[in-house]
Amino acid sequence: MTYQLLRNAMADAMITRPDLDPDRAAFSIAWHSARDQIIQAAGVIAETVIDLAGTIGRHVLTALLPARRLRVCPRIVKRAISKHQARGPNIDRTSYEATVGIDILTPSNTLTATLDP
Repeated sequence: MTYQLLRNAMADAMITRPDLDPDRAAFSIAWHSARDQIIQAAGVIAETVIDLAGTIGRHVLTALLPARRLRVCPRIVKRAISKHQARGPNIDRTSYEATVGIDILTPSNTLTATLDP
């Protein structure tokens, strides 16, 4: 529940700055800010307005993460794990029909002839 509350406070803070990417909000800053508010017992007096989400949001906005760099390589789907090393971009992984033959050999008559009296 704490995670969702902190994410909600972060989202509310980032809505106030539409020119910024929401990914720049740092969860660790929100977490430390909330922890500090609890440790310091800030806003526990009933006559003051408790603005915990606003305090967390202000801390998040003052310590934004750097902008993400552009992706160099496009996203790709990983290949299935195989014990064989894949080589080159054009790998033929098609299946071929195999024919299996089984020959059943019977014992020769010479072996049975020597055993008869």
